Amino acid sequence: MSPGESMPRPRDNPCRPQPSPAGHGWHIALAEGPVGLRPLRRRDAQAWQEVRQRNWDWLRPWEATQPPDIAHLGQLSIPQLLRSFRREATQGRMLPFVITYRDTFVGQLTVSGITWGSSCSGQLGYWLDEKVAGRGIMPTAVALVVDHCFSTVHLHRVEVNICPDNMASRRVVEKLGFREEGLRRRYLHINGIWRDHVAYSLTVEEVAEGLLKRWRCRQGTLP
Repeated sequence: MSPGESMPRPRDNPCRPQPSPAGHGWHIALAEGPVGLRPLRRRDAQAWQEVRQRNWDWLRPWEATQPPDIAHLGQLSIPQLLRSFRREATQGRMLPFVITYRDTFVGQLTVSGITWGSSCSGQLGYWLDEKVAGRGIMPTAVALVVDHCFSTVHLHRVEVNICPDNMASRRVVEKLGFREEGLRRRYLHINGIWRDHVAYSLTVEEVAEGLLKRWRCRQGTLP
């Protein structure tokens, strides 16, 4: 039996994904003030491409790439990428969200690698338009999606893996109180080379009050 597998459990097991045409919590809109999350849709392709191209120098140092030994497989086109996201989402393995700020597309936040069974976990990945960085948008978006993962999707653990020198991304999770778990050597192929990553995580027990409430308190928007 491999990690993440388990013997069948009772029908009321909260970690087991429930059959749902909504893709286990994908078709939902979340919001906190001017920050919003909604499903990534086909009609977002033009905005997605425009923001990515305009921010390429900003995003490239942290961009996932294909190792040389599989480079022959080629990169997916934008329509193919969006179809792949949708397929993974409807099968309960991914939650691909658009980040909006004042109803404008500004980035993406994805919960990927969702594993059920005895794991009930997922990994967060995110990027943001440089024009709106520093306004608390990404910590708010991450708090929204983590609460959604724990309360609605019924994941038990979420993790984020970040290059050690990506300080902007590390500040997001550190502001929210993610726990640093250590260094993963040559964990992902980033911008053409295998890069170490610092692992951060949270479990549902660590934010019983809700991560968004914790973030509000740290911002001083709650008594």
